[in-house]
Amino acid sequence: MADAATRRLPRAVRHAQLVQAASSAFLEGGYAATTMDAVAERAGVTRLIVYRHFDSKDALYREVLASVTVQLRVRVDPTRPGDITARLVEVAREQPDAFRLLWRHARHEPEFAAEAELFRLAAAGFAHDIIGRFIADGDTLRWASATLVDHLHDGICNWLDSGDPALDGEFADRLHAGARALVAAWAG
Repeated sequence: MADAATRRLPRAVRHAQLVQAASSAFLEGGYAATTMDAVAERAGVTRLIVYRHFDSKDALYREVLASVTVQLRVRVDPTRPGDITARLVEVAREQPDAFRLLWRHARHEPEFAAEAELFRLAAAGFAHDIIGRFIADGDTLRWASATLVDHLHDGICNWLDSGDPALDGEFADRLHAGARALVAAWAG
């Protein structure tokens, strides 16, 4: 019996499989060193199948970034600040390589640095809206918003690197408590 990599799959399922394989390949090799053949090999398909879904390596990398940013937009609700850290951890755990690419690597790839910076600015704007009610000074609020985003995303990447997935909930609670403590200290 053929496995999921080699048998005919619905287009959306194959697309998701290729994005996941590309996430891993790009994370391991970087953009420049990763070929479409490497992605195909990781997915267990031919290069032709990869090209049926993506016109270019650039388009594939952008789709990897989009896959995680879309999930973050859908799952993180600004009206529920107490849930934000848990939702970030969930998305990161579901797409660990794409999350790491977005936060750690894309900004170092010249072709994608602008997109990574836009994500960081949007996330800082999101944080600004949430913590603005606690921090009155505008200058403090600006750097605190960016720093809070760094704290959360870097913390999650570090957890993905070495944390036990069974303890994700406990980790999210601790990370959230740390974020609240930071905001309280900055508001002081």
